[in-house]
Amino acid sequence: MLFTAFSIKKGGGWMMTERDAYIALNMMDRIGPVGVRSLVSVLGSASAIFSASAAELQQAEGIGKVLAEGIIKRREALDVEGEMQRAAETGTRLVTPLDEAYPAALKTIHDPPLALYVRGALKPTDRHGIAVVGTRNPTHYGMDCTRKLSYQLGKAGICVVSGLALGVDTAAHEGALRAGGRTLAVIGSGFDHIYPEENIPLAERIAEHGAVISEFPFARQPDKTTFPMRNRIVSGMSMGVLVVEAGLRSGAMITANQAMSQGRTVFAVPGRIDSYASAGPHALLKDGAGLVTEARDILEHFEMLFPASAMADAEKPADPVCRPDLNADEQAVTTLLAGGEMGVDMLIRESGIRPAVMASLLVGLELKRIVKMLPGRSVTLIR
Repeated sequence: MLFTAFSIKKGGGWMMTERDAYIALNMMDRIGPVGVRSLVSVLGSASAIFSASAAELQQAEGIGKVLAEGIIKRREALDVEGEMQRAAETGTRLVTPLDEAYPAALKTIHDPPLALYVRGALKPTDRHGIAVVGTRNPTHYGMDCTRKLSYQLGKAGICVVSGLALGVDTAAHEGALRAGGRTLAVIGSGFDHIYPEENIPLAERIAEHGAVISEFPFARQPDKTTFPMRNRIVSGMSMGVLVVEAGLRSGAMITANQAMSQGRTVFAVPGRIDSYASAGPHALLKDGAGLVTEARDILEHFEMLFPASAMADAEKPADPVCRPDLNADEQAVTTLLAGGEMGVDMLIRESGIRPAVMASLLVGLELKRIVKMLPGRSVTLIR
């Protein structure tokens, strides 16, 4: 497994390059991309920060005596060589702004990460990605919308970017994967502290069909500060951000606000007027966000970037669930549900399956975690 804890000791005989300096600075607390930019403008290079005196460091805007002394103290304790060896041993690629693979879109934001830890592959076409974000506790409607829209985006060849959280993020990644498309997951921790743990298998799948990305060094645990930092990368790597369901003061709304400050386009999915989960998207729509009910709404906004065939691909119906352990009747039910949720009575009419047999089939499919019963005798696919 790639996403496991690992440790390595520091070796000797190693010299720091300019690229190494960015990796090392990324490991330091309290300095950040803006502080490093200020220091580089005064000292001439990132590597010069590691030999500068406290007085020289204080010449940079925003670097006071306490911070300068802290930089000197922390730079002596960094095990940069060990961090790089650990990355190599765990299949993690380190990417800095000096590397060609560094996402060009991230260089345009106010505080681009000093280094990215990447498992999987970054591609130039990822610059046309769309972030899909929302609450960790979506309604059935929100989950269905997320799966459908992410599937359509994936079919159209658009990379779906999200944050690997439960709820909308998970549905976004899974929708893109089901379409055979690319998806990027930006996490709010080091790779040895993937959160939530139940999404580690999903992270493995994403690394095979896209990439899992973090700006945080190994051993960094998730906390209330890491996720807002993560969110600016989610929006910064994307052309636009789609908010499906979110509260007014949620992380998804933070992502949307960051997207606007970064010059990205914000989209939102309308929901029930009495649903708390729809409050965020509705506020965005009032402020001029693009209303989305189909992936076509996003593609048409960026029509100069995508051929007409992309829209046609996006509108193809979702592929039905195909599993060798399904019998003919079960496969017929999942094929009908591929187009969206249906009432039990409609399923019976469309499939020709007797009511008693349908009841048994649905219980079996629920146990296999393929379908979910909804209020009002409706049924939906859950994967």
